[in-house]
Amino acid sequence: MQKMTMGVRAVVRFAVITRLVSLLLQALLNAAIPDHDADAFSPPPAEDPLLMDPIAEVLLGGLGRWDAQHFLFIAERGYVFEHNFAFFPLLPVLLRCVAAGLLWPLGSWLTLHGRLLVAIALVNSALFVLSVAALYGLGCLVLQDRRLSLLSALLYCLTPANVFLMAGYSESLFAALTFGGLWLLEQGSTTKACLVLGLATGARANGLVNAGFLLYLPLQRALRQAKQLRRVSGDRWNFLRYVWITISFMATAAIGVLVIGLPFGVFQYYGYTRFCETSPTQEPVSPILLSLSQTKGYRVPDAASPAPPWCSRPLPLLYSYLQDVYWDVGFLRYFQLKQIPNFLLALPVATLGLLATYVYLRADPQYCLCLGIISSHAKEKDEKSPSGFYSRKVFVYVVHATALLLSGFFCMHVQVLTRFLGSSSPVIYWSSAHLLLCQEPLLVEAQATVCVKEKEKHMLINYSLFGIPWRRLDQNPITELLAKWGACSFWTKCILGYFMSYWVIGLALHCNFLPWT
Repeated sequence: MQKMTMGVRAVVRFAVITRLVSLLLQALLNAAIPDHDADAFSPPPAEDPLLMDPIAEVLLGGLGRWDAQHFLFIAERGYVFEHNFAFFPLLPVLLRCVAAGLLWPLGSWLTLHGRLLVAIALVNSALFVLSVAALYGLGCLVLQDRRLSLLSALLYCLTPANVFLMAGYSESLFAALTFGGLWLLEQGSTTKACLVLGLATGARANGLVNAGFLLYLPLQRALRQAKQLRRVSGDRWNFLRYVWITISFMATAAIGVLVIGLPFGVFQYYGYTRFCETSPTQEPVSPILLSLSQTKGYRVPDAASPAPPWCSRPLPLLYSYLQDVYWDVGFLRYFQLKQIPNFLLALPVATLGLLATYVYLRADPQYCLCLGIISSHAKEKDEKSPSGFYSRKVFVYVVHATALLLSGFFCMHVQVLTRFLGSSSPVIYWSSAHLLLCQEPLLVEAQATVCVKEKEKHMLINYSLFGIPWRRLDQNPITELLAKWGACSFWTKCILGYFMSYWVIGLALHCNFLPWT
């Protein structure tokens, strides 16, 4: 327990430090680099600026770029335009509650928009710290290796998707709920896990995929209980116990899937009532926004106009219609020559994802072929279960990550894979940490001193990355590697170089309306 507490403190401390550095860097880079004139959603301001609004824009304006404009607009004015429904409501509701409640005393100096920018910085920073703690706890349960769990959580603090976990996007909220929900599920708190994972669906649509965990993990437990009963022969009550195990699993699975799918269904129904069941009594759209809709071609609820085409479909799902028509999302639609740069941007995370799948499958192909449910080992009880990345509990997470990777690569805008996987699956961080522990002698305590001295014989200076004194930020394995960059192995430089470069470049580009992942 003491080691667990120390580990949580270490990752939380590093998470707080990286959030503060990220906020500082985005402010500096936003001030130093002129904003690009991007063709992005840019609604007119709802209020005249107050005294502190220019300062808030200078310090935190970089958090409100690209899709963050949609979340800010929804938090400020609600769901007005049809394409706003591509962005789920949990984050806007949370931001509005903080801006209008906790930050209400600042109303004399900051408009609601300015307070929403402050709310983004506070809320997403807090959620990120929670997600780091949840990822560490989840790793301890699944990997059964505290060192690997610690390194994974520290890597997550330097995630390539950093800017999206800090800006006004729902990634931090989704990561905190997903990692937290899976941690509860691994602990056996199925009811709490259902509720938390259900909230995750209210943040992002891909939360629906988490239903697979609520089918697989309870099924594993049910089969384990049935196997234990089989060893008890001659008990006349065994049949009833089998029936009870079956009913319990089916009820848990059905309720879990229902709870996870409910937020999605309710949100789609709300969109249906807004656009397919319009009436003259609905609240009218303001003239400024109505003018914007006419200029840009945005659809607004209008009882006098024909219903949108998706309303007459057998299953009138607004979300799938928006992804198809507004974002051109579909199978192989992004496979165009002009999109090669975006495929290159997604190549590192795709490589890490495929490598994780390959390494895990190769370690125990028979177990994977049995889907991790029925063991192919005749003497399983006499074998010590592997720990670390090869732990059998990791199987379902590898399958989940692979499914997300394949769907994102073939059916989505491929450049979003970095944040899509980075906020949805722990496997990217587990596999990266596993590679570091396997390939980096500096992380092997007995070899560290010898390795550094040996490398220093062939180097003029053992330099740190970017020349920064990393140890002054925090003392942990990652900052030690960054401080001894010149002595690091090739694989370490590849992994940490990828994490750090995307961490910094993403801040510079995204915060100035320049294209990024």
